[in-house]
Amino acid sequence: MNPTPNRSTPRLVVSALTLLALTACGAARKPMKPAMAPLAVATEAPKPAPLVTNHFQRDRIGTLSEDKVREILSAPVYLEADARIGIVPVVDRYEPDGDLPLTAVTGQIADQLADAGMFEVVSEISTDWPSTSSIAGLRELAARYRAEYLLLYRHRFVERRYTNAWSWAWVTLVGGLMVPGETFETAGVLEATLFDVKSGTLLFTVFERVDGEEDAGIWHTDRTARRLKEGLLGEAVDGLQTRIDEKLRSLIAARPAPEGGDEALARRPTPPVLTATR
Repeated sequence: MNPTPNRSTPRLVVSALTLLALTACGAARKPMKPAMAPLAVATEAPKPAPLVTNHFQRDRIGTLSEDKVREILSAPVYLEADARIGIVPVVDRYEPDGDLPLTAVTGQIADQLADAGMFEVVSEISTDWPSTSSIAGLRELAARYRAEYLLLYRHRFVERRYTNAWSWAWVTLVGGLMVPGETFETAGVLEATLFDVKSGTLLFTVFERVDGEEDAGIWHTDRTARRLKEGLLGEAVDGLQTRIDEKLRSLIAARPAPEGGDEALARRPTPPVLTATR
């Protein structure tokens, strides 16, 4: 007689096997530990070296050699103390011109520079004295005036004229002669450049731009255009002088301190007085 099978035995076997499998899986799996990579801190990039090599090998520099160019560019730039300056009107190129009409601008610049006290002597230079043209002529003028610096001034204007709405008055014939049927537009630029006579270099250039318009009749059109330009010049001279003043003060601030301080200034020899040669 066979014994009666115990129904709970398979269940116990299945449970044991399941427990064994879970234990084995639990032992095989490691706990999850999230890892974070080190923070990448960007290091400061090295500063580029100064550019000292001329990579434009096809450049042609005229009379200046490569060494002379480097010498000029490496020299300090500042305004000498106790210097003299001349104000020179020039034309299209940097050369004196006796036919250029003098304007009130150069006189106002000279007065304001004299009041600022930046120079020992401020002079308006006449371009009627004999001199050659171009930079050589400017240096000759500067030597005659004993001026270490020249402030070169010039202005240029472009203009346009057209008929405005008043031109309909020409329908009445006589009315066209009376109304301001012409409009004048003009735009200009005032330019000032500081020329270092000793070195032959230009220390700075500043600009002041102006524009305006005016309605006028057909009579005396040239006078109307001239009056408009003169008015614009008078309005712009203060702005130009402000720009000149800022540049000059920067050059004065760059002036090296004298060796020995104030004592060196006190011991500075007095320049000899030149005697006229007969």
